[in-house]
Amino acid sequence: MKYRDGIEMRVGDRVRIRNGDTGVIVASMDAGEFSPDYPKEKWEDLKTGIMVLTDKGALVRFDEPFPQELVSRITE
Repeated sequence: MKYRDGIEMRVGDRVRIRNGDTGVIVASMDAGEFSPDYPKEKWEDLKTGIMVLTDKGALVRFDEPFPQELVSRITE
């Protein structure tokens, strides 16, 4: 999935989701990227979307590009 400005969503991105909460993308089924704590095997039945671990501890799946907003990206 992509942000509104066309940038691809990536695992590790800090995002603000539609209710104003912030969190980190821990899995992107679209890009085939998964963080070590959320490996591909846990999500192999899901073909699209992203998983966001919010700062409040909720794990939220988005399968459509709602207005998630990129807050920061760790550069390699």
